[in-house]
Amino acid sequence: MAERGKPNRRGKPAPKGEFMRLNRYIALSGICSRRQADEYIVRGQVTVDGKKVTDLGIKVSRSADVRLKGKRILPEKKVYILLNKPKDCLTTTRDPEGRRTVFDLVRVPGVRLFPVGRLDRNTTGVLLLTNDGELAQKLTHPRYKQKKVYQATLDRDVTRHDLERLVEGIELDEGIVAADAVSWVDADHKNIVGLEIHSGQNRVVRRLFEALGYKVKALDRVAFAGLTKKAVPRGKWRHLTDKEIVMLHRRLF
Repeated sequence: MAERGKPNRRGKPAPKGEFMRLNRYIALSGICSRRQADEYIVRGQVTVDGKKVTDLGIKVSRSADVRLKGKRILPEKKVYILLNKPKDCLTTTRDPEGRRTVFDLVRVPGVRLFPVGRLDRNTTGVLLLTNDGELAQKLTHPRYKQKKVYQATLDRDVTRHDLERLVEGIELDEGIVAADAVSWVDADHKNIVGLEIHSGQNRVVRRLFEALGYKVKALDRVAFAGLTKKAVPRGKWRHLTDKEIVMLHRRLF
């Protein structure tokens, strides 16, 4: 059922029968952000109670039959999980070769989760999994510059000159990429470097070091968007606290 009703307060799940904007209804399903939902609506890919809808101002009730590309969607409770990803584990929902994925480690019955960004197979550390499409889209969008902190173990000591070059910027295929901050973890182990960066390009930390002639032996993401893996053993996961969820939303909305 669709009408131009009074909008619900932002961030509150709408009780059954209460009307909300169609793009919010779609975003609550976890499929995409509100902006992406608007695109689906304008393209005529959304129906409400069997009728194609292209009006962005339409509001629907929770009991409406809303379908995207013919498939019914339903708003669902938002779930946020922090995984301390182990090595030799893929950040994907399914692998055709049968290799282990993060979803072999994290199972929440009745909830369809997806990873926020990617960590390559042998990179370990903080990975956020959620069904909140809007938050995930913002966390990975370059505009919001969400910082990531890595600890890289290299095949040899890293010189002070190369630390400075990482901050000044290294030319990669997509252009100049610079770290926000870089330092040795301690003076006695100069092959172990802490690096803070907001760039989200694929394998960017490994490629930065490779461009300087180093081989990355181990790479661990210790923090992402203010979240850390403290008290979460490798290969284990936990739900975010209410405080952490509020913190993420304050960063983005």
